[in-house]
Amino acid sequence: MIDKNKFALAAGATLGAWSIICAALVALAPELTARLFSWMVHLVNFQAEVSFPEAAYGVVEVFVLTYVTAYVFAWLHNRFTETA
Repeated sequence: MIDKNKFALAAGATLGAWSIICAALVALAPELTARLFSWMVHLVNFQAEVSFPEAAYGVVEVFVLTYVTAYVFAWLHNRFTETA
């Protein structure tokens, strides 16, 4: 059984880290950040359009972000569980 508190703490810490990374990217490279986001949510210049390359980039981006997020999340969950 999963410790709900530790699980929620791992989720919060993981997504909090992504929020910090996102804010840093927006501050340092706003155009690149907008492009990466548009690929992920199928927008081109924030217009509701999609083309094959951008959709493919978005799938790869979502896969990589999900993998990294799940890995960090699992690592944090295990760390929080070890201290119990």
